[in-house]
Amino acid sequence: MSRKDALPSVERRVRRVATRYGLHLMKAQKPDKRVLAHGGYMLRDGETMKIVFGDKEYLFSASLEEIETWLAENTEK
Repeated sequence: MSRKDALPSVERRVRRVATRYGLHLMKAQKPDKRVLAHGGYMLRDGETMKIVFGDKEYLFSASLEEIETWLAENTEK
């Protein structure tokens, strides 16, 4: 695995993209069984503090890849 594909690198890249659009990437600090099995992230609007993605069935339900895909599909380029 190259450094650019390492988890911390991907997190930083996704966090930078989210910040450009006024969103905060949030990571579960104390993950439960569901979060450990799948997910661990969600996006929050910086102005309203409302969750915009990653809380469908439970909090922090999105994976980093899902967050990346959501950002690509839902933000202007």
